[in-house]
Amino acid sequence: MLSVFDGLRDVTMASVTLRLVLAAVCGGCIGLEREYKRRAAGFRTHILICLGAAVTLLTGEYLYRVLDLNTDITRMGAQVVAGIGFIGAGCIMVTRRQQIRGLTTAAGLWAAAVIGLCFGAGFYEGGLFATALVLAAEMLFSKLERRILASSEELKLLLEYEGREALENVLALFTRKGVRVQNMAVSRSQDGEKKSASVVFTLQVDQRTKADELKAELPQVEGVKSVEAI
Repeated sequence: MLSVFDGLRDVTMASVTLRLVLAAVCGGCIGLEREYKRRAAGFRTHILICLGAAVTLLTGEYLYRVLDLNTDITRMGAQVVAGIGFIGAGCIMVTRRQQIRGLTTAAGLWAAAVIGLCFGAGFYEGGLFATALVLAAEMLFSKLERRILASSEELKLLLEYEGREALENVLALFTRKGVRVQNMAVSRSQDGEKKSASVVFTLQVDQRTKADELKAELPQVEGVKSVEAI
C-alpha cells in the first residue's frame, strides 16, 4: 500500500472529500470515452454511478465506525454490484442483423461502480489502478482490436444442402481456406416425402480468402443445392 494514503483510511472530512472527488473524477474519465463514442451512458452517467457506489460504502462504514451500529459494512456495497446489472442491461440491445451492441458500455458501468466501491472503502490504490486499466481497455485496446479485425470481414451465408456428407464437405472447405466459423444454425424440414436442410453460417473470412471466391466454390461442393449471402 502507498504510505501517502495512510492518514486517509479513517472516516474524516478530508478522507470523505478525497474519496468522493476521486470517484467523480475517475468515473468521469471512463464516461468521457463513452461520451466521445456517442453512447447512451456517457460522462454524467458514469460519474453518478461511481459517486453513488462510493457514497453507499461510505455510509456503511459510517454506520459501523461512527454510530457504532452492529452491521456489516459491506452489505450495502454488495447491493450496488447486484443492482448495477439493471442499468447495464438497459444498454445492451440486439440489432436487426443479430449483432449485440452495448456490452462494452454495460461492462464499463459495472466497472465504474466497483471503482466507486474501492474509493468508498478507502482503497485508493485499487481504484486509481483499475481506472487506468479500464481506460486502457476502452481506448487503447479497442484500437488494437480494430487493427486485428481490419484484416478480416464477417460473412453470413444461407446454404441449402442434401445429406450430412455435404455439410461435412463444406466444413472441410472452410478449414482448407482458413475460414473461421463463428456460428452455425442448422434447420431441417419435410414436405411429404421431400426433405430439405439449410444452414446459416456466420464466418470470419481473412482478406487473403475473398468472399466472392468462397461463394463461387461452395456451389461446386457435392450435395450443396444453393448458396446465398444474407
